[in-house]
Amino acid sequence: MLRFNEPEFLSRTASAAALRPQIEELVDRLVDEGFDNLLLVGAGGTYAQMWPYEHLARRSSTLDVRAAIAAELIVSGDARLGERSVVVFTSVSGTTEDSIRAIEYCKARGAYTIGFTGHPDSPIAKLVDAALVTEPETWPFDVQMLFFMGRLLSRRGEFDGYDKLADELADIPRILVDVAKQAEPVAAAFAEAHRDTDYHFLIGGGNLWGFTYLYSMCILEEMQWLRTTRVHSAEFFHGSLELLEEDTSVVIFQGEDETRALTDRAEAFAKRVSKDVTVFDTRDYPLDGISPEFRGLLAPLVLDTVLSRVSKHLERVRDHSLDLRRYYRVMDY
Repeated sequence: MLRFNEPEFLSRTASAAALRPQIEELVDRLVDEGFDNLLLVGAGGTYAQMWPYEHLARRSSTLDVRAAIAAELIVSGDARLGERSVVVFTSVSGTTEDSIRAIEYCKARGAYTIGFTGHPDSPIAKLVDAALVTEPETWPFDVQMLFFMGRLLSRRGEFDGYDKLADELADIPRILVDVAKQAEPVAAAFAEAHRDTDYHFLIGGGNLWGFTYLYSMCILEEMQWLRTTRVHSAEFFHGSLELLEEDTSVVIFQGEDETRALTDRAEAFAKRVSKDVTVFDTRDYPLDGISPEFRGLLAPLVLDTVLSRVSKHLERVRDHSLDLRRYYRVMDY
């Protein structure tokens, strides 16, 4: 596979799965001590990565759980943030400035702060009340968030089967390598077909809306300097569909949760207009070892693996490094 270091991938993903005991111990202590609300705070991609878990809590729990943008939280505040709050942060580098300031803001209001990162000596790891550290550069954070949110909802009596899910996630490194290998020819073909495409229209919904937003903004725009439109499948018929033309590249992210029918509806319409519709569907991947009832929960993690292969091939055919930036962490702002 193009630029895929399998031993490194396995090791990093295994380091996320190995956090299960620490995460469960932390969650159990928080539940036993009691808290009133949970904030999931990020910036850019780490903010988008929180949405599936806000979505899970919203449809499964009566606990007050919401995602927040780090910079906006600081300037707008949150009336419910206080000593009975728990706030979760994620940062690959542990140096995200907006998140550092947000941690300071939350701690000043008495909230208990948790940080997932890959660097134990980073500013974020040192600043939070509890740091849960993987190997460096481990991405995404879905395994850790599945453990955290799954255990929390289980302790509240709002998620049956958590232990079964957590046991199955022990094999997630191998499962995702299989996903990557299956996705490789699909990724190569998409990149070859779209080497000169300068605009993509992305659609996703449910617990894949965060990934849709992330891939549009953080990968295609930030890392490839491509123009995109991103729209939630439930909102597709309320404006953005007017941008579709016969040659528009439409990219659809399809999962297996209860919102699948909304994305099916958007796909059917898109195919009536555009001759260039690509669907990345988690149903195409066996995920051997994962029970059917949990497949929907893993959709963001599966498509992150699939689209990471697309990204590598776009980098190749467009001769545009994924590490190249004009402004982000290059200029002061």
